[in-house]
Amino acid sequence: MKRFLLDTNTIIYFLNGQYNLRQKIDRIGIENCFVSEITIAELKYGIEKSKKQDKNRKVIDDFQKQIDVLPIYPALDIYAKEKARLKIKGKTVDDFDLLIGATAIFNDLIIITKNTRHFKRLKEIEIEDWTIN
Repeated sequence: MKRFLLDTNTIIYFLNGQYNLRQKIDRIGIENCFVSEITIAELKYGIEKSKKQDKNRKVIDDFQKQIDVLPIYPALDIYAKEKARLKIKGKTVDDFDLLIGATAIFNDLIIITKNTRHFKRLKEIEIEDWTIN
């Protein structure tokens, strides 16, 4: 069975009911989906700058109870190697995206994102965009 790491943009689309993501996740099973703790940090930042903080905090808290959150620590060696490799090539990737991607690689997960342009720079990463049919 395939397993997936949902990127921050995918979670936002899911929570907003876009792209039939709820049905896709229901079909594959939430137990086969994971998020990085970096994604949780990005979502919490979004809450802090939103106008509906209490409502959004509850939505994120409820979501977080349904899905396994993966730590970044085990993926830090991959992060460091990829950051150095990409810097030498002059093709850097935002640190948060790089940490999320390294987490996917370390845990042998397919990353689900609309941001394929940056993630495809990483070696040994498998990417799917569930916003397109």
